[in-house]
Amino acid sequence: MRKLIVLTFITLDGVMQAVSGPDEDPSGGFMYGGWTTPYFDDFLDQVMIGQMSKSFDMVFGRKTYELFAAFWPFQDNEKSPLAAGINAARKYVASTTPLKLDWSNSTLLQGDVAQAIQALKQQDGPELQVHGSGNLIQTLVKHDLVDELWLKIFPITLGTGKRLFGEGAIPAAFSLREVKASPSGVIVASYERAGAVQTGTWT
Repeated sequence: MRKLIVLTFITLDGVMQAVSGPDEDPSGGFMYGGWTTPYFDDFLDQVMIGQMSKSFDMVFGRKTYELFAAFWPFQDNEKSPLAAGINAARKYVASTTPLKLDWSNSTLLQGDVAQAIQALKQQDGPELQVHGSGNLIQTLVKHDLVDELWLKIFPITLGTGKRLFGEGAIPAAFSLREVKASPSGVIVASYERAGAVQTGTWT
């Protein structure tokens, strides 16, 4: 079974909405689009290149797919390792509304999304990476389909906005695989699913 990995930029209070700019997702009156920009540096660039340097497929929600498809196909694959990897990857898209799949290697997931992704995980192939796609992530978490979380935790709180874990999140334990910090204070942490939540007592 191949792993499904969620790669997400989040604030200290778990917000993941509109990381790249003010026009990305202003829904709900969100006013802080582009909140990652002041912290992005060569350190984070190298982290992303390292995490996307091997073969992978991608799973998107509709909005994130449209954002990526409007940008990455027009980047120079020879100059950008990220562009080369993203453009070469097979893309699976979860959408309940009609969608143009003009980007190469794009496939619409049919039927129940959770069942379709479970079937993808059972197939032979490289790891499945999920970028952005907040609504899709809620479905993945609810159905316990996430094997690893590769988080970039930024040293800010926003108090409002779409969060990585919504009300549908199930109790789940994770083990820390790797952690490091950028010069600007961003914590890069990778977690692996580790069974059920354990409880105890201090007395």
